[in-house]
Order: sequence, then structure tokens, then C-alpha cells
Amino acid sequence: MRAVLMIAGLAAMAWGAVLATSLTLRDTWQGLAFFVGGPLLHDGLVAPVVGLIGWSIARHVAPRWRTPVLTGAVASGVLGVLAVPLLWRPFGVPTNPGLHDRDYWLGLGIALTVVWATVVITGLVRGRSRPG
Repeated sequence: MRAVLMIAGLAAMAWGAVLATSLTLRDTWQGLAFFVGGPLLHDGLVAPVVGLIGWSIARHVAPRWRTPVLTGAVASGVLGVLAVPLLWRPFGVPTNPGLHDRDYWLGLGIALTVVWATVVITGLVRGRSRPG
């Protein structure tokens, strides 16, 4: 089975190399930005910031609020990552009828409002359901 997977992997790499020979200079730079810049940005900036935020929440937020706030922070991060491409460059992707005719900032704001309203409601309910 390992040999089959190795052969399939080598074939995929060879096909990728064939496709890479037809790239323009612009495509090459975009590929490098994606495959090199993305991981560097993540490991150098995003991961430490997320780690510090999580550590700060775990250390400074009351126990009954800790889980809802951490969950809200994770959901907010996911929504932000999903929204970045269309917030950054609204027409940077092929046009999809019904997708490009909306206000992305408003949609992100509504989604984040729903997330954090749920966090507040959950924290309040958790506080009432526990004695003391």
C-alpha cells in the first residue's frame, strides 16, 4: 500500500512540475506568495497573536464565561478568515450571480453580532444555572 501511495504522490508531483512550467511570471509570484508567504505570515504573526489572545482569555476571564468567550473568539476568527477574500478584493474571484451583490462588511458585522450575542446569552444562562 505504501508503494502505491508513493507512486501516486510522485505522479502528482510530476504533474505539478509539468503544470508549473506553463506559469507566467505573475502566476509564479502569486504561487510563491501563497505557498511561502502564507505559512510565514501564519507562523510569524497569526499563530502568536491567537495564542496570546487564548492565553489572556483563559487567564483573565471568569470560569463561567471562559468557554463561551473562547468559542466566540474561535467563531469570530473563522468568520474573519472566510470573509477576507471578498472584503479585501470584492471582485477578485469569478463572478457568481447572487454572491457579489451584497455588502460584505454588513454581513460580517451581522454574523459577528449573532456570535457575540450568543456568547453573552450563554454566559448569563450558565451563571443562573449554577448555584453560588
